[in-house]
Amino acid sequence: MKIDGKVHCFFEQSGTFKNEFIKLGIPAEDYDIQNNFGQTDHVVDLFQAIEDAYDGRPSLFDDIRGGDLIMAFFPCIYFCQMSQYAQSLNYLNYRALTEAEAIDKIIARQQKRNEYLVLLTKLVGVCLRHELRLVFENPITGSFLNNYFLKPPTVKDNNRMNRGDYYVKPTGYWFWNCEPTYGESYIKDKEQKLIAQAESRWTQEAGICSEERSMISPDYARNFICDFILGIEQQHTLRTLF
Repeated sequence: MKIDGKVHCFFEQSGTFKNEFIKLGIPAEDYDIQNNFGQTDHVVDLFQAIEDAYDGRPSLFDDIRGGDLIMAFFPCIYFCQMSQYAQSLNYLNYRALTEAEAIDKIIARQQKRNEYLVLLTKLVGVCLRHELRLVFENPITGSFLNNYFLKPPTVKDNNRMNRGDYYVKPTGYWFWNCEPTYGESYIKDKEQKLIAQAESRWTQEAGICSEERSMISPDYARNFICDFILGIEQQHTLRTLF
């Protein structure tokens, strides 16, 4: 994929990808309602921006061009595996509740999931309407989106540690108005791989949808960009088709 403009990285944790795009010589900026890491370029309510753009009102999407790329790390809290567990009366967090009380909790979660699902669908709709390139990410283990979204993930990365991340955490990427390239990055030095695996252990107890668990390593971001966005062969990369 050729990026003639800039990359717009949406939502929390996107700063890691932003920094790696910049290192590769591609202008990039990130957007989120929070600035927990002190480097968010645009502190903005992305949900409201999506609503505005979908309804034809002025929004930040007006400044995004066809040669740009939107890379969105859409919040997974209502789509991930833990959220699916919370649809059951047997969910451990409901053990002190009556069934009627638990059903109230389940209905509230279903309503929030639908709210987030509509927002994500509107994001896709805005990009299709304005011919903007979009890649968005979400976990796929036990995920609602993996089975029930507009289409299946374009790319499934079943073991993110193979590209240098802290967790296996199978992840899907949905490509819209663009196509992925395909490569296979690996850690060339066996000792480096062992170090990466050791470093991953310090977060083993993080919750499935926690901020800590959603952290992305710079190595993973760079390898993903080179493998699936730019099609760049790195010095330590073996390209394959699959």
